[in-house]
Amino acid sequence: MTNLKGKTAVVTGSTSGIGLAYARAFASAGANVVINGFGAPADIEKERSAIETDFKVKAAYSPADMTKHAEIAEMIALGEKTFGSVDVLVNNAGIQFVSPIEEFPIEKWDAIIAINLSSAFHAIRALMPQLKIRNWGRIINIASAHGLVASEHKAAYVAAKHGLIGLTKVVALETATTGITCNAICPGWVLTPLVQKQINDRAAQAKISVDQAKAELLSEKQPSKEFATPEQMGELAVFLCSDAASQIRGVAIPVDGGWTAQ
Repeated sequence: MTNLKGKTAVVTGSTSGIGLAYARAFASAGANVVINGFGAPADIEKERSAIETDFKVKAAYSPADMTKHAEIAEMIALGEKTFGSVDVLVNNAGIQFVSPIEEFPIEKWDAIIAINLSSAFHAIRALMPQLKIRNWGRIINIASAHGLVASEHKAAYVAAKHGLIGLTKVVALETATTGITCNAICPGWVLTPLVQKQINDRAAQAKISVDQAKAELLSEKQPSKEFATPEQMGELAVFLCSDAASQIRGVAIPVDGGWTAQ
C-alpha cells in the first residue's frame, strides 16, 4: 500500500463520478485532499465531510472554474495555505460534446479545449515552482482512450485529450532529473452513474434489456466486454505516487479493456 500521509492531493472535477473516486483513493492512502467541481452545495459538502469521516484526513473544497486561469491558481494556493503544500495534482476535469465537425458549435470547441486541456496547463504551471522547491511531486493527467485513438463526431474531445498526452510528455521531460513525475491515465468505458444512464436510455429507446444494451455499448469499443471501475482508476493513480512508480515518466496508461490494442 502506498502511504501518502502528510501529503496533499488536488483533484479537479472531483465532486462526483470518477473524479470523486480519485479523491477518495488518495484519502484512503492517507493524503489530505482538495476537491473541486460544480454541484449543489449540500451535495458537495456531503462528499467533502464523508471523505474526512471515512478516512480520518482533512478535505477542502475549491469552487474554481476550470475555464479561468486565475481561479485555477487560487485553487492551488488554497491547497498550499490550508495544508502547507500540494504534492499531487490530478487533472481530471472534463466535458464532452458530440457533433459532426461542420456543425460543431465554436463555443463548445472553445469550452472543451479550455476545460479538458488548458486547465491542466494552468494548474501545472501554478504548482510547478513549489514542487521543484521540495523536489517531489506527482502530476497525473486524466486523458482517455480518445487521447490515443479517435472516434467520429468528437473533434474537440479527441483533440484535447491527444493534446493532454503531449503536455504530459513535455512536463515529464522537463522534470526528468527531479523527484517529480508526470503521467497520463487513459480510461476507456468506466461504469459511472452517467454511463449507467446512457445504458438505461439506450435500452429504453431500442426496447432491449439493460444487460443487452450494456453488451452492445461495450462491444463497439472494449474487447473485454467489461467496464473498468472508478475504484480501479483511483488505485492506479495512487500507485503512480509510489516509490515503485518513480521511473514511470511521460507514459499514457490505457485502462480500456483492450480498446487501444485493436
